[in-house]
Amino acid sequence: MKKHYVQLDVFADRPGAGNPLAVIPDAHGLDDDAMQAIARWTRLPETTFVFPPTSPDASYRIRIFSPRREVPFAGHPSVGTASVVLDSGLATPRDGVLVQEGIAGLLPLRVDGEGALRTIAVRTPRARLVEQVAPNDARIARAIAGMRLGALPPALMDGGRRWWLVELESEAALRSLEPAWGAISQLATRTESMGVCAFAKADATADYDLVVRAFVGSTSQFEDAASGAANATLAAWLAQNDRLPGRGWRYVVSQGREVGFDARLQLHVDEAGDVWSGGHVRTVVTGTIDW
Repeated sequence: MKKHYVQLDVFADRPGAGNPLAVIPDAHGLDDDAMQAIARWTRLPETTFVFPPTSPDASYRIRIFSPRREVPFAGHPSVGTASVVLDSGLATPRDGVLVQEGIAGLLPLRVDGEGALRTIAVRTPRARLVEQVAPNDARIARAIAGMRLGALPPALMDGGRRWWLVELESEAALRSLEPAWGAISQLATRTESMGVCAFAKADATADYDLVVRAFVGSTSQFEDAASGAANATLAAWLAQNDRLPGRGWRYVVSQGREVGFDARLQLHVDEAGDVWSGGHVRTVVTGTIDW
């Protein structure tokens, strides 16, 4: 079975800077086992599969697979898949908006600009505070030991995936951080979370507002190159605490330098309190997959 195959760099202004994603724009005929096998074979953070929508309000339907399991929602797969849908002519925005159907429900994606200047942002599922703790809380203390912490307390937020959010005192403190992987993995397992999303305000001379590093410890140990969902969860936490950087509830995040990338994510909290996570997308590979 031959299928069109696209590989992208998401949250990137150039190839190699963002988070890679594979997309099968026409997944008709692929069953669950085949989709999981393809996602395992690509060895990318996620692979998405596009189907016709079942809802009259949706532009298309998406299924998202990591190499290990199906994922209800993730930011960079949603943004990247929308780019492929547009380029393939599978859907046309209505008033600048596409609607994605998936396990997380119907989610709008806002499309701005054209060509290399085009940005796409997904309205992420509402995040909620599960709990906030003191730095010496027994569950998290070992995972953040040695971190030079900022003003906000560590907090566990749930935005479809759970993340522990930890503020550091400076960009330098965050960029030089060596994560305690064993402790982060234990924390993730015991609290059913992804791991630790650490953040800090950017230096005054930077062309971004916030620096983020996301340490995943739930299934394997790795640092995420650029996580739209983690950043959206963080944006909700910052909004709750009246700590949003940037202007007009819009700001830019730098993520991925420490693992060889240089992603830029654009975050916006609208008047209704919804978080939009997006950025640029670059197509790197187009072809066919014979499965």
